[in-house]
Amino acid sequence: MDQTLAPIAAQIPVRASSTDDPAELLRFAIDAHCLGAAALATLVEIRGGAARSLGAHMAVAADGRFCGYVSGGCVEAAVAAEALLAMKEGRDRTIKLGEGSPFFDIVLPCGGGISIAIHVLKDIGPLQHVLDRLGQRQAAGLVYSPERQTLISVDPPLRTCWTEGDFLTAYRPRTRVVLSGQTLEAQAVARLAEASGYDVIIRGRGEGAADTIDPFTAVVLLHHDIDAEAAILEAALHSPAFYIGALGSTRTHRRRVERLTAMAFGQDDIRRVKAPIGMFGPTRDATSLALSVLADVAAARLVAYA
Repeated sequence: MDQTLAPIAAQIPVRASSTDDPAELLRFAIDAHCLGAAALATLVEIRGGAARSLGAHMAVAADGRFCGYVSGGCVEAAVAAEALLAMKEGRDRTIKLGEGSPFFDIVLPCGGGISIAIHVLKDIGPLQHVLDRLGQRQAAGLVYSPERQTLISVDPPLRTCWTEGDFLTAYRPRTRVVLSGQTLEAQAVARLAEASGYDVIIRGRGEGAADTIDPFTAVVLLHHDIDAEAAILEAALHSPAFYIGALGSTRTHRRRVERLTAMAFGQDDIRRVKAPIGMFGPTRDATSLALSVLADVAAARLVAYA
């Protein structure tokens, strides 16, 4: 046996972190590769139900450390062990878990089955390319070829899927929340959004807002006076933001619609404004409103980038 590979076989998988942020996982894989060897495990098939979506990753280092999830936490150690074997052999492998799997003792709580493609990293360039694009708040893509055992960077696909024997993974920047308002509600939304891992930018009455709104941005307006929201709302409606929400009652929103109509905004533009804001309501405290708003933002993001 090649003595340089012997330590890999002897390692016991241990979780290094509980993150499932794709950028953090790719960064972990790059760092691990630079220290010796690494593998990237990707969820490439779902049979029945599953806890994660296609394209979910785990990154595994040669010393046994791993992070990420391809299920709900019940199979990740087994996947890491398979990744260590793949690194030892220097060859990619695909494993099946749950329904249709030869591992009868590994049962998924959802009752379904999944397939995981394990790629032994040879070139970290494609991963770094994805990180660079995400850092610039641009979408990115990777193509994995099981036949060629290669991973290359490509223009971002519309969705994560198989095509002609290759698996395409789409990466998109994390959700940004551009928040406007000097209210207690705004403070609560900002705290919860930051705790959720969102990129939070607080704006006043619209200054510089257009420069911070991209297709992966939700604009949240929490003013008690619709005059105060006018400038940033106009900027949001001229932007590609995937979500625009505004505080206020149904009566307040009628006034908002009248104002926007007078400004020559069409009905399609006006319908982009979710008002009253939030997924459920009415709410009577700042924490409930924050939960309602961010639940609505998360749901809109899933619809926009399913």
